[in-house]
Amino acid sequence: MSIRTSTPVVGRLRPFTRLPQPYATCAVAGAAVCAVLVSPDPYLHATVARMLPLAVLAVSVAVVTGHAGLPTLGQVAPYAAGAYTTARLALASTDLALLHLLAAAGAGALTAGAVGAVLVRYRATVFLMLSLAVAELTAITAAQWRTVSGGTDGLAGIPGPRLLPGLPPLLADRAVLLYAAVVAIAATATAMTLLGGDRRTLLAAVRGNEARAAASGHRITAYLWAAHTGAGALAGVGGALLIHTHRWITPADVGFTTAALALLAVVIGGTASLPGAAAGAVAVLTVRDVTAAGLPGHAPLLLGALFVAAVYLLPGGLTALPTRLRLPTRLRRPRHPAGATRPVARSTP
Repeated sequence: MSIRTSTPVVGRLRPFTRLPQPYATCAVAGAAVCAVLVSPDPYLHATVARMLPLAVLAVSVAVVTGHAGLPTLGQVAPYAAGAYTTARLALASTDLALLHLLAAAGAGALTAGAVGAVLVRYRATVFLMLSLAVAELTAITAAQWRTVSGGTDGLAGIPGPRLLPGLPPLLADRAVLLYAAVVAIAATATAMTLLGGDRRTLLAAVRGNEARAAASGHRITAYLWAAHTGAGALAGVGGALLIHTHRWITPADVGFTTAALALLAVVIGGTASLPGAAAGAVAVLTVRDVTAAGLPGHAPLLLGALFVAAVYLLPGGLTALPTRLRLPTRLRRPRHPAGATRPVARSTP
């Protein structure tokens, strides 16, 4: 008598739903950047370069929202800390790009760590509303702290960064785009690497059943605080890129609108995917700044249409699109429920 073993249905879907590795993400993003760089249009270079700071901010929001399970609008606080730290260093004649990035990451981590010490004790709607208060306080502080932020007038005339001492500053649109793309890709790949393996599994366990994870002896609050602080360092790097690509900053750049756009980018790109969050930020800014240019005053309407289309047509975000296009219909909707096994076929003697 022979017995044919059964195979879980969900096991057949794993090759199609596995998230891309950091090196694959770098390759795809690098190819996209090269396609933009070969264009002779400097306006296109400047436009894409100015999308990358929000892309890095959206990646940091995805870390907190998608992996830690804490929907947030407060990542603009470390974003602003990194931006103003970089601006002040540049205005003080300290123009090395690497020093800017390290100082901005440190400022972002310190800000996120201080804010997260309070926020990570709450969950769901309470966390979201407290993070909204953080976003509003960030904009108010930036508008009133004139000695640091320049008040509502902002800071302008910020010099471009230098890669090495003695080299000319990065001012050409193509050079700025290449630099910003390398930093954004490296930051995203680093975040993906740090969130891989056991860390990803642990955060998934906390997100799925916090009570069970706590009963197993895990320090939930400490883990969430570490994730929030690390995401703050990433947001600080995005703030440094904001200064390097724009060379000016106002309180409006670190207010509620920026926080809402970053969270919208995460929802559109896919909450559990860091590259998807970056792609969602590019899509959001393309609709707001490029597509809506021909329809003045209709940018909010177009962003709303994009959000509705993404939610209803791509429930998993932009990162689910390749999988939905590649999977046959019979695999997209398996007959058996997830985790079920097919009936065991037994042969009679």
